[in-house]
Amino acid sequence: MPSRLHPAAVIAAFAAAGALILSGCAGSAASDSSSDSASAAPGDASAFPVSFEHIYGETTIDAAPERIATWGWGATDAVLALGIVPVAISSMDYGGGDDRITPWVEDAIEELGGEKPVILDNATYELSIEELLAADPDVLIAPYSGLTQEEYDAVTKAGIPVVAPEEALWSTPWRDVITETGKALGLEPEAEKIVSSLDTQVADAAAAHPEFAGTSIAYIDDDVDTLYLYLPADPRVEILENLGFVSPESVTALDTGEGTFYTTVSYENLDKIDAQVVFTQAEEQSTLDEFLASDRGQLIPAVKKGAVAPIVGEENVAAVSPTALSLPWLLPTMVEKLAEATAVAKS
Repeated sequence: MPSRLHPAAVIAAFAAAGALILSGCAGSAASDSSSDSASAAPGDASAFPVSFEHIYGETTIDAAPERIATWGWGATDAVLALGIVPVAISSMDYGGGDDRITPWVEDAIEELGGEKPVILDNATYELSIEELLAADPDVLIAPYSGLTQEEYDAVTKAGIPVVAPEEALWSTPWRDVITETGKALGLEPEAEKIVSSLDTQVADAAAAHPEFAGTSIAYIDDDVDTLYLYLPADPRVEILENLGFVSPESVTALDTGEGTFYTTVSYENLDKIDAQVVFTQAEEQSTLDEFLASDRGQLIPAVKKGAVAPIVGEENVAAVSPTALSLPWLLPTMVEKLAEATAVAKS
């Protein structure tokens, strides 16, 4: 089963500008954070206590946390976008390179200063309670994660409040990850401004490319002889639709119900992926080229025409899943590739 990040994982234009690319949104929070310590009290004390309902019950945070740990996807980025360096973060074993930190997160940590966070081993997607407790956090923010009941119980038994997934594992909407993180830190208005800024960036890109409006698109991923088709429920498809593209009935009709945000497409049905543009991903250019030239790839009308918008490279593929930092980091590249593919589609 594919993950939100890449099928091989479990379901589970930032660099140049630094951590304050969301100028005016994360900036006010970042400017108030300590440049010397990752444990400066972040938020508005008057905002507490705050409570969260989630799949394991309810969590109340009584006071502004000073030492923040994150787990899963997106929470680390949200904390950093709010101007705070966590004391512990989950390793990114896909897209994180040798240091197991994604480049946009690494840039943000460097921009904000302070001590480098403890990297919690996420290779097996199991939270090491021992590693977490050694970092001495006073909150664990994990709204988009695979945090289990047993892990939740162990962390809360140690006296650490946990922001767990809302309704199901790996399902909290990416915007909610940002706003819930802000709420947990006493920075909810700042978090809402970040979401608004991200939406504005996407809307501005859409306005700059009116040719996207109404153009049909299919997001596919060929992985070891299995072709994954991502559905409108996937946040990555949502971004494409926010840019003006539409998911045609020919695509949604292929949904077999095997997953909430994806389906697989058999070889004999590839010609039914009848969209003007195909958006796809590959870790290496050679892998992409092989698929596009293959008999199975050529069955897809947009591939045969050459109307393909590819995202290549492990870091870029990881960044397609939107977070407070990954979206602005990759958006310019996405828009460029989509514009090229749309021009071919309409030629």
